[in-house]
Amino acid sequence: MLFIGLLIIAIGSFFQSSCYVPINKIKDWSWESYWFIQAVFAFLLLPFLGMILAIPEGHTIGELFESSSPFNIWMTILFGVLWGIGGLTFGLSMRYLGVALGQSIALGTCAGLGTIMGPVMLEIFFPETDPLSQLTFSVITGVIVTLIGINIIGIAGAMKAKALSADESKSTVKDFNFPKGILIALLCGFMSGCFNIGLVFGTDINFGAMTPDAYKTLPATFLVTLGGFVTNAAYCFYQNSKNHTWSDYGKSDVLINNIFLCLLAGALWYSQFFGLSIGKGFLVDSPTLMTLSFCILMAFNVIFSNVWGIILKEWKGCPPKTIAVLIVGIIVLIIACFLPQLI
Repeated sequence: MLFIGLLIIAIGSFFQSSCYVPINKIKDWSWESYWFIQAVFAFLLLPFLGMILAIPEGHTIGELFESSSPFNIWMTILFGVLWGIGGLTFGLSMRYLGVALGQSIALGTCAGLGTIMGPVMLEIFFPETDPLSQLTFSVITGVIVTLIGINIIGIAGAMKAKALSADESKSTVKDFNFPKGILIALLCGFMSGCFNIGLVFGTDINFGAMTPDAYKTLPATFLVTLGGFVTNAAYCFYQNSKNHTWSDYGKSDVLINNIFLCLLAGALWYSQFFGLSIGKGFLVDSPTLMTLSFCILMAFNVIFSNVWGIILKEWKGCPPKTIAVLIVGIIVLIIACFLPQLI
């Protein structure tokens, strides 16, 4: 059962790591235009449809929210708004570092902070529930090993930046800028960790025993992405006004093609959290893996993003030593996904 849960999370992660493939095929739209449209699908419509799965027959969404703590609902949305900042800088980290390195640094930081800060925040507001007890030796070990793997991949990225000339770097990643990209990726990881904090606050936003374990996280996921949508939409509209790109939405010759690609990218992106929810339904017998599930998802995201990075030739021209360091980092991340259960 535990293996099935991890496999489902891995499949969702693989789809998420593929979401930038259709985005790269979008034509004649500015970044802010396609980012907004894909956010409509990824952060709003698809999570809403996912939430409906958590509503038992004979009950309504209104009942769901009426029966849940207003404080927890608003805290879930608030951390979604903060996560939205991470979502914005996530795209920029890909722009300056490429899919492989950008996701590695951003998601690695997100994995560690997201896992640790959830129980810490609950300890501040609900100390009587003793949430810090979730941070067992196995959990901390899993986070540490994950961060070690991320750091190794970061070293590989630094070696890549040093080994390749500016022209070679830009031939694989057009706007490659290692110092700028690292700062943005770290900010992205810090803010993106708020996603899991939001999920922690939204743990009880469901119908309890009437909601299958596989669907219990979906309402909280919708509230977090709803908050993130507000942040992303506001920024995209600001950029549309600033850059005079409102006309993008009226370009009939590419409209259907671009909307379809945004839908595909949004579906691929959302599949990671849909898979996380379904996968956690198979992990309920392991408190350690339940607590680490978000960290495991981020580790899988890094693994698959680097696979795509290799496919997209972002590491082309790097010395064998650099590739070897990259592979070691990926192996450490794979070990991190399974090690806590063995301790």
